[in-house]
Amino acid sequence: MHVVLAGGGTAGHIEPALALADALRRQDPTVGITALGTERGLETRLVPERGYELGLIPAVPLPRKPTPELITVPGRLRGTIKAAEQILERTKADCVVGFGGYVALPGYLAAKRLGVPIVVHEANARPGLANKIGSRYAQAVAVSTPDSKLRGARYVGIPLRRTIATLDRAAVRHEARAAFGLDPNLPTLLVSGGSQGARRLNEVVQAVVPFLQRSGIQVLHAVGPKNDLPRVDNMPGMPPYVPVPYVDRMDLAYAAADMMLCRAGAMTVAELSAVGLPAAYVPLPIGNGEQRLNAQPVVKAGGGLLVDDAELTPEWVQSHVLPVLADPHRLYAMSRAAAEFGRRDADELLVGMVHEAIAARRAG
Repeated sequence: MHVVLAGGGTAGHIEPALALADALRRQDPTVGITALGTERGLETRLVPERGYELGLIPAVPLPRKPTPELITVPGRLRGTIKAAEQILERTKADCVVGFGGYVALPGYLAAKRLGVPIVVHEANARPGLANKIGSRYAQAVAVSTPDSKLRGARYVGIPLRRTIATLDRAAVRHEARAAFGLDPNLPTLLVSGGSQGARRLNEVVQAVVPFLQRSGIQVLHAVGPKNDLPRVDNMPGMPPYVPVPYVDRMDLAYAAADMMLCRAGAMTVAELSAVGLPAAYVPLPIGNGEQRLNAQPVVKAGGGLLVDDAELTPEWVQSHVLPVLADPHRLYAMSRAAAEFGRRDADELLVGMVHEAIAARRAG
């Protein structure tokens, strides 16, 4: 069996695809896996690092919304679809699994032409253009939120890295806090704006840190690799403030934390829900509003807070985040609510859908 994954461009598309690849290999070490990508996407680094083959196709960016530019897409896609077809024919692909983004649509259209079964996974609450089109031809559609608008979709969650999906935060908390130089016993706030950081979150947190420290809260702050690290002079006897450029062991960061302040990307929401870590979500103020939609279900379930980017201030953190961190009973209740909403088995469920799609096509 050979499966082709189409989800390049951003980590939000690539990581679920790689989590599925890992799950397929756990079940059958002989399965062939090829990931479609372009020369300028993160997949050029992430896919080979995980030991999978990368098949490159030309990049054809898609407009996020219907615009006059949309009518030029079919012409620009022809060469990309042909390149994808060649990869499917070379690998004798049994299924194409797409995760959205600009490599997914050529993969879907190439699979349709060749009669290869298609499985679509949509991570965001608001589907992108590629997955809207791909879902029309798919044998199965999987989504990350229970109220998705994609027709015939099955709610499975988002495939997660195994280190996250199997994380027992309580069991490794002491080790995790020691790894970051944190106090083993103090309430801990984790702050991250994603892999590149977020200036707005950085500025607010750095302004409110002294107040949090005086209130007995320690802070682990992933600033972002391209952002300047603040100069820190932790006062003796005060809770630590630990700024780092990047966290490459998010499982340890989640285990060290009692609460997180973060953006609301689909992967972030899925990971925090799966490990039962409550969060204050600050949706990115640009785009089509999908980040707010990503966070709303878990917030409604009681597993987090939600604040607009423009309303995030040091005073908001003081009046909304601090009371949660200072109340163990509320932290416990929010953690339970987040965990009950989270899904840890999306990778295995999606593997089942891949096998079902292949079996249905062979039977048909």
